[in-house]
Amino acid sequence: MQSAQDERVRSEGGLKRFLGRPEFASLAGVILVFVIFGVTAGDSGMFNLDGIVNWMQVAAYLGLIAVGACTLMIAGEFDLSIGSMIGFAGMMVAIPTVYFHWPFWLAVVFAFAGSMALGWLNGYLVIKTRLPSFIVTLAFLFILRGLTLALSIMFANRTIVSGVGEYAAKDWLGNAFFSGTVGHGLFRWMAQQHWIATTDSGAPLVGGIPKVIVWWIVLAIVASFVLARTRFGNWIFAVGGDANAAKNVGVPVRRVKITLFVFTAFCACLFAVLQVADVGSAAADRGLQKEFEAIIAAVIGGALLTGGYGSVIGACFGALIFGVVQIGISYTNLNSDWFRVFLGVMLLVAVLFNNYVRRRVTEAR
Repeated sequence: MQSAQDERVRSEGGLKRFLGRPEFASLAGVILVFVIFGVTAGDSGMFNLDGIVNWMQVAAYLGLIAVGACTLMIAGEFDLSIGSMIGFAGMMVAIPTVYFHWPFWLAVVFAFAGSMALGWLNGYLVIKTRLPSFIVTLAFLFILRGLTLALSIMFANRTIVSGVGEYAAKDWLGNAFFSGTVGHGLFRWMAQQHWIATTDSGAPLVGGIPKVIVWWIVLAIVASFVLARTRFGNWIFAVGGDANAAKNVGVPVRRVKITLFVFTAFCACLFAVLQVADVGSAAADRGLQKEFEAIIAAVIGGALLTGGYGSVIGACFGALIFGVVQIGISYTNLNSDWFRVFLGVMLLVAVLFNNYVRRRVTEAR
């Protein structure tokens, strides 16, 4: 006997479901950007292996903090102190290493512990005071930036603390996880097969994959799995959708939000440690305006400003757009100032699209 179909259940085709995914707009943006630069800079070396590594590295740095910003936005909160946290965490690594002669690994542990403690404080103040996270983290934006500047002047008598790179390269933790590249043997083998460009000595022009790219991929996979496959991920969406309703059904709203603030601080510190190990110095202006770029990447990736909807993969696509455009402009004859114009246009388009998605989701409910 054939069961009658429930008229309350409506089936949707695969294409329609895909178009409703939060990643759709960002994926379309990635394709559009690749087409544009493929036409305007296709023969400039931008899509050679060294060019790809350049814009992937830029995208990876932004992608690290975009993952944190996206998960927090899905829960309905913002952290405007991400950029300042990058600069402050860099100083927490550099100053103890250079001036107190701590082992690099100990300074890294100290930086992560300090950053995550500040992330916890951000979340605790937001929950305890019931002030908008925009206001609380905006205050920390100025506090941390001021502390970073003051500490750099106090110890180095300038805004840059140099000489950290050599400590990172010699340290077991820095050498294993934060400095240099991976895949040296593979790239040497590809050079021997004449698959990639080489120097005059026969060494590969690109010696390996920068570790920041590996960290970005791993962090994105883990965060995506948590959001899609775990109870905690369901809690994040529930808290962002309606915190009161989530609390009424037993979701630990406070714990979820504070945990995400701590995770966002972790992402900012990871950005800082990788940058300090790569560049070899910490500077007071590091991370300037990165909080806005991270939020823009998350919005381009489909995260709603009102919370309850978004995708880590979409945020990574948003970061990829940043990397391709920022580096790609240098391969064309365009003035680099147009990069900010492009970001503004992308943000406007993303917000308009997200507004359409929000209306669609609301009507579906």
